[in-house]
Amino acid sequence: MIRRFLPHAAVLVATLGATSVRAQTSDADAAALASWTALDAATGYETRPSPALAAALGDPWAADRWGNVVARIGSGAPRRVVACALDRPAYAASQITEDGYLRVHRIGGGSDHPLWDQAHEAQQVRVLTAEGPVAGVVARSNGHFAAQHRLETAVVGADDLWIDVGARSADEVRALGIGLLDPVVRHLPPWPIAGAVAGPGAGGRVGCAAVVSVARAAAAAGMRGETRFVLSAQEVFGWVGLGSLVARGESVDELVLVAPGAAESVARSVPTDDLGRVGQVFSAAGLSSVRRLAPRVDAPGSHMEVVALDEARRLRTAVAEAVGVTLPAGVAWVAAPAPAPLRTPLAAAELDGVARTLTDLVERHGTPSHEWAVRRYVLERLPPWARDVARVDDMGNIMVEVGPERDTTVFMAHLDEVGYSVASIDPDGTVVLDREGGAVGSAWEGQTALLHVGPADAPSSRTGTGADASERWKRQSLSATAPPPIRGVFLTRMSADRKDPGALRAWFGLDRAALEARGVGRGASVTSHKEGLRLGATRFTARALDDRAGTTALLLAVQALDPQTVPAKVVFTWSVHEEGGLVGAAALARRYASSTRRIYSVDTFVSSDTPLESPHFAFAPLGDGPVLRAIENSSVSPPAERARVRAAAAAAGIPLQLGLTQGGTDGTQFTFWGAPNQGLSWPGRYSHSPGEVLDLEDLAHLRDLILALASGGDR
Repeated sequence: MIRRFLPHAAVLVATLGATSVRAQTSDADAAALASWTALDAATGYETRPSPALAAALGDPWAADRWGNVVARIGSGAPRRVVACALDRPAYAASQITEDGYLRVHRIGGGSDHPLWDQAHEAQQVRVLTAEGPVAGVVARSNGHFAAQHRLETAVVGADDLWIDVGARSADEVRALGIGLLDPVVRHLPPWPIAGAVAGPGAGGRVGCAAVVSVARAAAAAGMRGETRFVLSAQEVFGWVGLGSLVARGESVDELVLVAPGAAESVARSVPTDDLGRVGQVFSAAGLSSVRRLAPRVDAPGSHMEVVALDEARRLRTAVAEAVGVTLPAGVAWVAAPAPAPLRTPLAAAELDGVARTLTDLVERHGTPSHEWAVRRYVLERLPPWARDVARVDDMGNIMVEVGPERDTTVFMAHLDEVGYSVASIDPDGTVVLDREGGAVGSAWEGQTALLHVGPADAPSSRTGTGADASERWKRQSLSATAPPPIRGVFLTRMSADRKDPGALRAWFGLDRAALEARGVGRGASVTSHKEGLRLGATRFTARALDDRAGTTALLLAVQALDPQTVPAKVVFTWSVHEEGGLVGAAALARRYASSTRRIYSVDTFVSSDTPLESPHFAFAPLGDGPVLRAIENSSVSPPAERARVRAAAAAAGIPLQLGLTQGGTDGTQFTFWGAPNQGLSWPGRYSHSPGEVLDLEDLAHLRDLILALASGGDR
């Protein structure tokens, strides 16, 4: 259970949407504090980011040869040192495999949270090369292959992690600038929430924000004696950077350690003898004890440590008092500089257009019955001829019909993604969650959370039947808007003896009354932060590639289609609520299936082309072309349909794979009406996880295949 940290006054401010000075100050404080959680500073590699950090902070800050960032303010006695922990737990690349993956090992002991390693599975990471960060994603078994992994119940450790950087070989890994021993850290944005900040090592980073803010106040107001403010390197190894500075500097009269966060706040004197090897250095400098301060955090050591703003202010006041500085009223926090942007040194420029559309789509959220933002994007990006004829039904399905009225062919991708919804809200604001579709719980536990309140009058599979396709639904879909989502965290276990967390809960910094005042109720959508990233030359990673990639391929094909070349009726459809029930497809089947000659389901082919799967089935290598999804859990395509597609692909010079996989597609709703279902797919890794991966060349070829089939290439 996460400790409640938002005071009732702040709840009231948030609930009423007040614009008071206090509320505005809290927002600014949270943003500044959260910026520190995004810093790239892996233990032992602080010399890479420290010069840029010192330059951003300005005079008198400077980086030293150990990776510390130091500001010397004042002069004379007493001589003080105030230090925080700049680094946080990280991994180092311990092996580059011949097929292009990284294996990793912890740098030092790392976090003692039981799920620290497991919380990396299926998440995006940054490989901190000497030239700058490169994107990667941690492999995870395919969600669709749960049956094959049902006996894998142990909590994941560091030796179980495989890093996918979009490479096909060890040489491609090296071409990205990645070498052995390069550090690997999470790729996450700053994460302020109501009344708090969250993130990996948030307590330690808030400590550094406090040190920097007090240093700025000291420089402006003056202080008695001299203080060296230190953002210390290698705290994970026991304050090695700080020990080096003290051992080779002037004598020290007082030393204040601002330690990483703990379950309870800390403010006490500690004998140097209790500090291990660095304590010997402090004793040699003439100290018998040090002052230790630490903030209270929720879920200490997890990926989403939570630090209340009031706790951060309390810590800053304690630091100021320890060095004899009086903070002015309303003193602002000093923000950290943004981390270096990811490098994509091998990215193929000819795939930029596909990547842009796919990025636009994956970064929109749309769990079942909440697809409005994705639907609006598709409608807005249709070419004029298609937008004019497009229809939207009362469930939210999109339909674009073209060509003469005979031999109807349907292409269908789905708009929704897996995620969670609100089952209930406890009085204190803890949100109990229902799973929507096949979301992999262990990959969401302890991660960022987003709570969505959508348009009240949007078409929805929860209320519509699919029978009404009047113009009002299209108009509403093109004008739909909603407030920004509410940020929070998925709660995490503080002890764990199994991988699966069971039911999940989330916290958004507000109590039930405040959430309800914002329109949150049962059924509201809950997702997590997501970002589309290029990997290597042609790979791409994001959550919801299933089925934003299919939506992308279908949309790009319609954009390239000349409607005058279509020899028979084609219906391009984007369905709702595929995950967990094929609900939108059932309505479309009632509308079209009895007169449909065939349907093509444009959806992922869950491939065993990963280091965590057996290749005895579903082996379709990424980059070898789209896949005919010939057999799945609930459908088999007729050999004649396969032959038709293979002939069209051959005529168009499109590489094509054939395979069997697990899962089901929208087109199975049509098979009961006599319309054969043929899956048109791209091979994908790590299905139904936050870190799905595909190859953009496969997606471009899939677009071309759809275009060829729609233009009569299969007839």
